[in-house]
Amino acid sequence: MNFLRSLTWLLLPASVLRASASLDEALDRVDERLTVSSWGGRVRTRLSGTLDLEAYQVEQPPPGLLQTGAHQLLIPRLTLFLDSQIGPKLYAFAQFRADRGFDPSDTPAEVRADEYAVRYTPWEDGRVSFQAGKFGTVVGSWRQRHLSWQNPFITAPMAYEQILGIYDGEAPSSFRDIVYVEPGSRYEYNPLIWGPSYTSGFQVAGVWGAFEYAAELKNAALSSRPEAWDFTDTGFAHPTISARLAYRPSPMWCFGVSGSEGSYMRPEAVPTFPDATGIGDYRQYLLGQEASFAWHHFEFWAEVFEGRFEIPRYGNADTVSGYLEGRYKVTPQLYVAMRWNQQWFGEIRNDSGRMRSWGYELRGLDTAVGFRPTAHTQIKLQWSVHQTTWRQLENAHTLAAQFTLRF
Repeated sequence: MNFLRSLTWLLLPASVLRASASLDEALDRVDERLTVSSWGGRVRTRLSGTLDLEAYQVEQPPPGLLQTGAHQLLIPRLTLFLDSQIGPKLYAFAQFRADRGFDPSDTPAEVRADEYAVRYTPWEDGRVSFQAGKFGTVVGSWRQRHLSWQNPFITAPMAYEQILGIYDGEAPSSFRDIVYVEPGSRYEYNPLIWGPSYTSGFQVAGVWGAFEYAAELKNAALSSRPEAWDFTDTGFAHPTISARLAYRPSPMWCFGVSGSEGSYMRPEAVPTFPDATGIGDYRQYLLGQEASFAWHHFEFWAEVFEGRFEIPRYGNADTVSGYLEGRYKVTPQLYVAMRWNQQWFGEIRNDSGRMRSWGYELRGLDTAVGFRPTAHTQIKLQWSVHQTTWRQLENAHTLAAQFTLRF
């Protein structure tokens, strides 16, 4: 009943806004006032944003990066985007958030800057650009549609939010620490890729004919938590290198490959390491393949990642995670979407000297429906079911709803 009440609160503003024929005109006027030009039009700055309300009905322990000990969770989130074009070659952007943590949680509200960067593009054809600051990773394709207005779903694919037996705060003391994630301390562990990975550093990218390329030098690995993304929190003593190459043979198709290598352990873990080892001895490696297709009302995305973590005392832990995702636009306002996720784990030597899998095979099905009552509002409903060989999480169901107002 609590989830139904939360859902009613989400649908109520959407129905009211739908009834207002002047909503789009009002928000268009707001958009005009939030856009400022100066120096004869050479400098153009725009402020935009989204207001999100999310409701979750979850089983315990919660899936992915959700943080709550309850079965219901209601989350408001305000996101502001600041974009500034300075002449034809210089572009700056920033993203600010006010919410209850980067990932959905029942923690106190906070305000923070998730992105801030400057980009320099010497030539108009975009053959090369240089960027510095704090921004999302170049790895994979999901980051390009991860914001609430673009994402067909409310949650991320499994590769970007499924907790693994990887703990970056200390070395594991036993095989059980790796294979069994304590429900009460799940957020202390890491996924393969932590969402869009807004780490800090430098990027070079561009377009050359049908090819897109990007490479970056960042301060933290792809699995690192949001607390490590700022340069002031994690310096460049152990940088991460990532790259992506994509090929677009036609407007409908895109194929890409990505790779990354970097140290994933945090400085406080050093005292727990074996003698004569340091942060640089324990790295995360990742190789990814992607494909996307768009034709009329149908869109399709697929990604597969092969990852490896070097774990103190236990060696290489390998995993493979991938998903297939499709969206069909029934009308210009209504769409349905479905995503299949799966993750496999390799074997490492346990405390008895036997080779054992370091994780439980995971499968997940996400289904969603989205509706845009106006050009500035959106409603999503999502149902997810996750299956695993670990009996305590077998057939875990999650219901989620989201209302978005874009301005």
